[in-house]
Amino acid sequence: MNLCKFVQMKMLTMKRLLLSALAVLLCGQMVQAKTDPNAPAPTDKKEEIHWITSIDELQAKMQQNPKKVLIDMYTGWCGWCKKMDADTYTNPALVKYINNNYYAVKFDAERQDTIHFQGKDYFFAPQYKANGFAIELMKGQMTYPHTVFMLENFQNPTPIPGYRSVQEMEIFLTYFGDNMYRRRAYDEYSKNYTPRWSNGQPAPSTPVPGH
Repeated sequence: MNLCKFVQMKMLTMKRLLLSALAVLLCGQMVQAKTDPNAPAPTDKKEEIHWITSIDELQAKMQQNPKKVLIDMYTGWCGWCKKMDADTYTNPALVKYINNNYYAVKFDAERQDTIHFQGKDYFFAPQYKANGFAIELMKGQMTYPHTVFMLENFQNPTPIPGYRSVQEMEIFLTYFGDNMYRRRAYDEYSKNYTPRWSNGQPAPSTPVPGH
């Protein structure tokens, strides 16, 4: 055997030994990670609001199980709508409360298809640049975002204009969701309410129309 072949065989042997040692080391680390009681637990998937995008689906759900309704009226160009999605509708306590107590609907106010709701057809209105369904529920006040609350079986639609923080939304959500609207006026309720889901923001300054 010449010297060149001898050196090549030695190098190949060393390479195999290094690869074997590396494989043993990696396997050991994987086993330790699986059995180490101090290893961090995998993070649970973050709960999200169960948004409904179909009015037909909303009506079908209401027939099966009447609940209160929250409709988020938005447009594709609305920056404050995106901010509310990112800042308000991601709060874990708020998400859980909405999922438990409301049907939550995402509705693009500028959609141009025909909406069939409660035996009535709604069409796109070019003069408003909005769908008639949004125009009626928002009472012609076409500002975004806009939140519309409705009681069971779509009763008493109440539009709330503007961006709302977690603290503001908590007051609105619990006022309707906990049936506090039956006991006291909204102004009285909001004045004496202490937000629990997050701190640092004032109570909403805009009164609920009709209360």
